[in-house]
Amino acid sequence: MIEVDTLSFSYPGGQTHAVDEIRFSVAPGEIFGFLGPSGAGKSTTQKILIGLLRGYTGSAAVLGREVAAWGRDFYEEIGVGFELPNHFLKLTGLENLAHFASLYRRPTRDPRELLALVGLEADGRRRVGQYSKGMRMRLNFVRALLHDPPLYFFDEPTAGLDPVNGRKIKDLILGLRAAGRTIFLTTHDMAVADELCDRVAFIVDGRITTIDSPQNLKLAHGRRTVVVRYGENGRRAEREFPLDGLGHDAAFLELIQREHLQTIHTQEATLEEIFIQVTGRSLR
Repeated sequence: MIEVDTLSFSYPGGQTHAVDEIRFSVAPGEIFGFLGPSGAGKSTTQKILIGLLRGYTGSAAVLGREVAAWGRDFYEEIGVGFELPNHFLKLTGLENLAHFASLYRRPTRDPRELLALVGLEADGRRRVGQYSKGMRMRLNFVRALLHDPPLYFFDEPTAGLDPVNGRKIKDLILGLRAAGRTIFLTTHDMAVADELCDRVAFIVDGRITTIDSPQNLKLAHGRRTVVVRYGENGRRAEREFPLDGLGHDAAFLELIQREHLQTIHTQEATLEEIFIQVTGRSLR
């Protein structure tokens, strides 16, 4: 679905590359996460891939064709959810979706159905200028679904959303993958990436340092130990045991038989911890 090879881009007047000879590919039906702090090159890469930035070097092919070679028909094939919502504020939510639906040649989904997916069905006839930031983010998301394309680009799709509405958006993204769609997701929220992405790329200063699945990264960078927390009647304690050979560890077996257990956890590294370890940079 996406094939990028030695892709570079510099903004006019820039002293360094915003994107510096990056390589990656995205398979059909995959959620691919592009992870990094602000200014790392995430949004620049996405803007190249959706045709908003030209003048790049190297190759950026989407759906089997170089981005620069696509015409207006490109936007029939992709859906884009920008980080910052951009709507007509004097139009209602329904009017906004109807307007954008009219720009596509292919059949589009019912705007009322899309609003219902994100809990905006009761607000469809309100002007978007009266919407909260979270409501605009949800409207922004479903606008990308209007024409049911095979490939989606989402930039920070859960930013500014409360946990309930963030959960709705994440479930919708997982539903798109289950329906065979492909998603390119840019974010600095490692929890979102860990939950949604099949593979992730770490990008810092325009360069990709790592590409792998979240699970493989956590296995490679986590400590192979288990922490047992136990105790009762106000007494709390914990012990740590090696994960290797745990089933034959006499001290571990004695502890779990003797004590009142509270939790048992393997010492998995989080994606954020791994990102800092691999790149030497914070996400903030």
